Amino acid sequence: HQLRRALGQDRITRTSTGYVLTVHPGELDADRFETLAEQGRAALAAGDHERASALLGQALELWRGPAYAGLDLTDGLSDHARRLEEGRLTALENRIEADLARGMHAALIPELGALVAEHPLRERPRTQLMLALARSGRQAEALAVYQDARRVFAAELGLDPGEELRHLHQAILTGTLPADSPAAPSRDSRPAQLPADISDFTGREEELARLTDLLGGEPSGPGYVRVCVIAGMGGVGKTTLAVHAAHRVARHYPDGQLHVNLHGVEASPADPGQVLASFLTALGVPRSTLPETTEERAAFFRSRLAERRVLIVLDNAASEQQVRPLLPGTSGCAVIITSRTRLTGLSGATLIELSVLQPGQAVQLLSRIAGAGRVAAEPEAAAEIARLSDRIPLAVRVAGARLAARPHWPLARLVGQLTDERRRLDQFSTGDLAVRASLALSYVGLDHLTRRAFRLLGALNVPDFAGWVAAALLDLPVAAGEELVEALVDRQLLLISGVDAARQPRYRFHDLVRLYARELSALEDEPEAVAPALSRAFGAWLALAERATEKVHGSSFAIIHGTAERWSPPGDAPWEALAEQDPMAWFDTERMALVAAVRQACSLGLTEVAWDTACCLERYFDVRGHFDDWRALHEHVLEACRRAGNRLGEAVILRGLIDATTWMETSGEAMAAQYDGAGRLIAMFAELGEERGLADAYAMRAWGEAARGDLTGGLR
Repeated sequence: HQLRRALGQDRITRTSTGYVLTVHPGELDADRFETLAEQGRAALAAGDHERASALLGQALELWRGPAYAGLDLTDGLSDHARRLEEGRLTALENRIEADLARGMHAALIPELGALVAEHPLRERPRTQLMLALARSGRQAEALAVYQDARRVFAAELGLDPGEELRHLHQAILTGTLPADSPAAPSRDSRPAQLPADISDFTGREEELARLTDLLGGEPSGPGYVRVCVIAGMGGVGKTTLAVHAAHRVARHYPDGQLHVNLHGVEASPADPGQVLASFLTALGVPRSTLPETTEERAAFFRSRLAERRVLIVLDNAASEQQVRPLLPGTSGCAVIITSRTRLTGLSGATLIELSVLQPGQAVQLLSRIAGAGRVAAEPEAAAEIARLSDRIPLAVRVAGARLAARPHWPLARLVGQLTDERRRLDQFSTGDLAVRASLALSYVGLDHLTRRAFRLLGALNVPDFAGWVAAALLDLPVAAGEELVEALVDRQLLLISGVDAARQPRYRFHDLVRLYARELSALEDEPEAVAPALSRAFGAWLALAERATEKVHGSSFAIIHGTAERWSPPGDAPWEALAEQDPMAWFDTERMALVAAVRQACSLGLTEVAWDTACCLERYFDVRGHFDDWRALHEHVLEACRRAGNRLGEAVILRGLIDATTWMETSGEAMAAQYDGAGRLIAMFAELGEERGLADAYAMRAWGEAARGDLTGGLR
């Protein structure tokens, strides 16, 4: 009602979905701004600086603050607000350029200083500020602006200043600054942005051969852009391989090489629009003529590269969405991408996955950094350093750098420091190289639940595990747990170690990654939250082992179970089928994990689940003939049960231990020795009122009597 009174009755009409405000052409401020800004840009391009300044000034006067200030913006409005803001900044830069052409250098310095401070990553205001300072006789300050740009761009983008800024810097240094306008870079610029090659590059022969075969020589067909994705965990040497390969094939790309660090695993990945602006200026495009939107810049970039042969290295990419605008469109160009994810959404890209170095390669890399003589003098220590470094190139490089900085150290001294797991990650840090920092970049990009899964999985001592283990740790459906471990695989924090009999993947940690997960758990998880999670995982193994052992026909007699809580997933998942369909194959797959889980449960005082799970392994051990494992595990659990005063667990484990020993030592003396053990068992099971165990104990006593020659006693 109030709007109708203010604007007139015909301006607001009611429809079936609400009210509509009618706006006539030229009344909406955003439309007026864009019209004036375009007219001002056209006047600037035509050299009419007075008119350009006036039109652009009128456009900027329409602004009273951020677009849609004070509103809770939807995604659509947020995009529109960003587009308007980019238009405002471009209009402001164009107006300043017009005023610089009018000779207003000194008057513009305060405004430009504030603009650079507000938008430190925009190159054009820095160029204008340098120009204004230089033409006002303040060359030293102009050069300082350039040095600040180098520092900021390197830290934030991993890039050097663009061609226009560098050209202006050189002109100021040499005193060749033109009197009227900024010097324009050549449109035939041939960028050479590759970082220096790696002098101690080691290994990766197969991967390097694939890259050089794919990227060297002529393209295989028209329109086909050769894209290679190098994926792997942090510190595995992706960037090293990419740069080394790029130098190998650079001669095939005579029109230049572009390189950028996309900061994909950091909190603020590089914006594709800003990267395109840097690439285009490196290719000789003046900043003032760059299109405004990322889409327009991407199209301009592809056009600029048409009929050219340029190699592009996109280091540390976050996602397919980040790199797609940066890809050329013609077959003369090629792209090398490094990422901690596989970027499988890039159709037609060749994926090269990097793992750790081979043992000999790791020692060779250590030798090249620390010194061949030192490594040759202590080969065993060198091999142990490589092993404790997990053969991760970054870790080996850090270890080598620490030794190189301490020529008086024997290698054995570093081995001693690395042996302490609690301090191992601290040792893998020197200068700006640190394994912990590299792993942190992958971790911070995870969501809350995946982070928790990472920490809890790291708390387990098992060598490998199935996806359902994550579900048990977090008390989730099995499918949800499998999604979490796959997310960790995608971030290169977990490895796929193989598949089980059901063709389901098995997962494992690199040792240093596991240490990092445990370090984070100690910092972020309350102990009272970790213990129940581990208990659920142990209970899950017990539940499956219990079902599997019922299907195994071994010589163990009555199966006795305790009161340990079993875990089953929420919902109606076919949980037991994992172990029931082929129980021996399941045990074969889970054997090492089960043994490690039992031992860890003992160390945590969870003897009930430990002895029950150990007994579930008896029939499997018997059929497979793993008597050494059987005896070693039971001796460990027996000691834990005695310390905890768990009488039933002690009795059941002792029964199994006597069985295992009998099969291992089949002499008459060994059989006779069952007599004493069976006597203790009879007393223990009688005390506990456990008749199944008592029956087994009497049977063992009978064998012992018979072995001693007392058949009557055995029959009794």
